[in-house]
Amino acid sequence: MKSNSTEREDTPELQEWAELVLPYLPPPSLAAAAAVCHCLRRVSLSVSAARASDASRSLEALCPIPFLDPLPHPRYSHPYSYFIYTPVPLLPPPPRSQPWGTKYHRHRDPLPPDPFLPLQSFLSATSVSDSRCRCADDCSTETDLCPCSVVVGGDASECGAGCGCGPGCANRRTQRGVGARLRVVRSANKGWGLHAAETVKSGQFVCEYAGEFLTTDEARRRQRIYDELASSGKLSPALLVVREHLPSGKACLRVNIDATVAGNVARFINHSCDGGNLSSVLVRSSGSLLPRLCFFAAKDISEGEELTFSYGEARLRPNGLPCFCGSDVCVGLLPAEET
Repeated sequence: MKSNSTEREDTPELQEWAELVLPYLPPPSLAAAAAVCHCLRRVSLSVSAARASDASRSLEALCPIPFLDPLPHPRYSHPYSYFIYTPVPLLPPPPRSQPWGTKYHRHRDPLPPDPFLPLQSFLSATSVSDSRCRCADDCSTETDLCPCSVVVGGDASECGAGCGCGPGCANRRTQRGVGARLRVVRSANKGWGLHAAETVKSGQFVCEYAGEFLTTDEARRRQRIYDELASSGKLSPALLVVREHLPSGKACLRVNIDATVAGNVARFINHSCDGGNLSSVLVRSSGSLLPRLCFFAAKDISEGEELTFSYGEARLRPNGLPCFCGSDVCVGLLPAEET
């Protein structure tokens, strides 16, 4: 004879409730739910498996982007990294929770809205309105050119909300999510890293670095917290500071992007002291205030090869984190950002 608890475990209502609610839980809460009964354990295992199968939560056109762990370690309690996924940069605060893990929570938006839409609307009605491109949605798809495509120095300019081009414009190639098939692979020393899941040609767009756009004061506040947690092994921060420089060498613009809590798969790209196989380009879209940091293949990249770039110059400091890039010119320490 079954007990009352077992009967409750097997009810369709509990199964449906679990499939709706458990995908919202972070790993510790999901593990606690799994210990309650057999039904919740089954759903929890299903949620974990679904999360490990696609880091992008089906929000990227080129998905899935699976987590792979060839060297499972006892100290890792789950086969994935938990964070809020956003294909585009965000203005804080990010969502506090995001469903991830069952068939009820799958959706896709290949061209998400820009977080600066109000600003773009203002600009498109003023200074940029006279220079709008009047191309159709499929403008220049055969020649891969657009009349308003501009490259200035190391920066690139793309169509945006302040331009008449539609989503199908060939000059919006960094705005459709990741541009190559990828996978997230865990290594013994570096933790998670981003790898190519197909051959990537030199110059091909790979992904942008999406996260929260922060003020400098907020970036400095978070960096102090992150440094303390990282030094004790409790956190792998993903706060990136980008500085644009004038020909004189003086910085003229600083952009702070934090993908620690909310970001995309670019948060898994590791540092390499030799510069890596990715080149970083600041891309500006017409009508946007801040540029986006985008990664392109600096050379042909083979399937299975790890994607890396240089975080900057390493600065010696007592609590500097070790570098495991393995390059011939490795200095032994990860670059430390002076925020």
